[in-house]
Amino acid sequence: MKIQSLDNPADNSLSRVDGTAKVTGAATYSAEYAVPGLVHAVLVTSTIAKGSITAIDSREAEAVPGVLAVISHINAITVPGWPERKQPAERAPVGTTFRVFYDPLIYFDGQPVAMVVAGTREQAMQAAALVRVAYQQEAHQTHFEKNTGKAGIPTNVQRAQSSPFQDYERGDTRAWEQAEVRIDAGYTIPTQHHQPLEPHAIIAVWETDERLTVYDKNQGVKSAQGQLAQAFKLPRENVQVVAKYIGGAFGSGIRVWPHTMAAVMAAKQLKRPVKLVLGREQMFTSVGYRPYTRQKLSIGASKDGRLHAMVHEGIGQTSMYEEHLERTVLATRALYACPNVSTRYRLLPLDVNTPTWMRGPGDATGMFALESAMDELAFALKMDPLELRLKNYAESDPERNLPWSAKALRECYELGAAKFRWENRQMEPASVRRNGMLVGYGMASSLYGFHRHPSKARAVMHADGSVTVESATMDIGPGTGTAMTRIAAKVLGVNAGKVHFELGHSRLPDAPGQNGSSTIPSVGSAVHVACEALKSKLIGLARQMPEAKKPEGQVAVKDGRVFGMSAGDEGISFTDILKYHHLNELEATEESKPGTERDRYSMYSFGCHFVEVEVNPLTGEVRVTRVVTCADVGTIINYKTARSQSVGGVAGGIGMALMEHSVMDHRFGRYVTSDLAGYHIPVHADVPPIEVYYIDKPDPHVNPIGSKGLGEIAIVGVAGAIANAVFNATGKRIRELPITPDKLI
Repeated sequence: MKIQSLDNPADNSLSRVDGTAKVTGAATYSAEYAVPGLVHAVLVTSTIAKGSITAIDSREAEAVPGVLAVISHINAITVPGWPERKQPAERAPVGTTFRVFYDPLIYFDGQPVAMVVAGTREQAMQAAALVRVAYQQEAHQTHFEKNTGKAGIPTNVQRAQSSPFQDYERGDTRAWEQAEVRIDAGYTIPTQHHQPLEPHAIIAVWETDERLTVYDKNQGVKSAQGQLAQAFKLPRENVQVVAKYIGGAFGSGIRVWPHTMAAVMAAKQLKRPVKLVLGREQMFTSVGYRPYTRQKLSIGASKDGRLHAMVHEGIGQTSMYEEHLERTVLATRALYACPNVSTRYRLLPLDVNTPTWMRGPGDATGMFALESAMDELAFALKMDPLELRLKNYAESDPERNLPWSAKALRECYELGAAKFRWENRQMEPASVRRNGMLVGYGMASSLYGFHRHPSKARAVMHADGSVTVESATMDIGPGTGTAMTRIAAKVLGVNAGKVHFELGHSRLPDAPGQNGSSTIPSVGSAVHVACEALKSKLIGLARQMPEAKKPEGQVAVKDGRVFGMSAGDEGISFTDILKYHHLNELEATEESKPGTERDRYSMYSFGCHFVEVEVNPLTGEVRVTRVVTCADVGTIINYKTARSQSVGGVAGGIGMALMEHSVMDHRFGRYVTSDLAGYHIPVHADVPPIEVYYIDKPDPHVNPIGSKGLGEIAIVGVAGAIANAVFNATGKRIRELPITPDKLI
């Protein structure tokens, strides 16, 4: 086993292969493509949360110089893949994706109701402000806490014969009532928005009536290609989606959102390329969010700390027209060895837009509650929180009764605690001060499911010895191209500088979207097998050359040469192999996909976080002053970019715990946080020194490269660790995020 600190200067990682393009401005993002004849679109959004449009007056807007059209449900083109228009009074049934400019009905405040298209963005913005919309307003329900009694079992869970979101029970959860020590508490996470620095944007170009190209900020060019092809009844190959560079997404780019459809509709209607860039305020209503969630956890244990029973219930927010499910309660079934466990998940539909996945979806939410409750139990037992977790360490998956494919969480605990100096933690809250500040230590576990999807990659060796590797994967920030370059270079035995990885285009070999920490396990495996196939072809061609005088035996590739078959064993260069066979290039395309391993093993990424905070006893201000994070995610492909993922996850967890809260005025069903001045996210001054460690040990069962996902687990558990540290510092248990000064004074 190799334990690696990413603060180690001896690390020989690759720097980001796209780093120069990004810092010099050469990288082209979705709003930056130069397209002849481009015009600009701006959305007009609703000012009510529920009701219907009775009239749209666009005369003033249409009189603005440069305006080409004002599009709404009155004059929008028909999208052939959508069903026929409903009667005006009939609302879409649950499970229906929102259809922009489809009918006059209003489902949420900020819903697109019209769109102005003009020669410049400034003209479109001026005209959009002049569009007058009249409504028939209806009573809306947006207040989560006042409507929890209306939460119910999701309809698609009711229909499914097997769903992880169905009620779960093992053992006898009534054992909680007989437990010697019991915790029964509620935890709340408010609505939180992704807020990447690059807002969502699209350029839609109809090359012909049957051929569409979109430059869109999304996390899955293949899925977007399929959705757009289906909506407009086009052959899939007639739709091309390009998203080579993405300025952060965190889950907000997983879907084809209404603004994307609006731009594509306008481009078809006007027969002009259309660019639409969301304003920051529209980022709160157009591309999803982490849903408001309330949880209740009941934990019972014996006086020696052995868990007897756990009951975890959660209610998540969704829209009236569509159901969004999250893994909120699922980690409780698997993380700790407990004989009696019950989980229940419900959805509460409200007059809001549909949530979506946000970094660590479900698990980041659920683990805040679980790890806070475990800390509360440790305090009630007068036991060290780490000791409690080790006492209930699950040696196999208690939910599925299967062995782990690999698990080094115990090593993570030991390493993290040693580096953090956890032994200095004081059990008594509010007992440590430093420079007038209250000091507290907290920790939490981290767990996230393993996801691997079928993926393809193409590897091409060129005559000059350079290599191109292609796959239709994405890079929303983790350094996908860098990691894939590292995999290809290692397999082919070439310098990484000779490898170019092509991504972000739907014409490339099939790959899943970048979500669920599945890119390295899925696409990385495809790159590995494609390069192995290319290597085999090179070796096979080398065997046919006159230099190959040794009998067939052990061969190897290194430094762009095949060794082990030439008389002097000086190796045969790749360039000479292609030249001898009169080839300009040699290629291999392979698919990698999961097999039956999931039937035999339970697969997760694991980790833990140790946090120190300082709390001002007068103002209640909380500062995270030190973090040690350690993860078991199998083989680490590239340490430098992996470290960036872990640091980013901790930063996101700081925001989740201390700052992020999308505030709504329920009188109007409208967010009052509509910019980055009101919606607080961590800045450099909020992020302390972060020590990152990995247990760099391959998981032999998950895929050919032994790697599991890192991006999501980097944030899971951070908010719980911070909340636990705040309790240790102050003696005040905050169960509703964010932990703001008013809750501590």
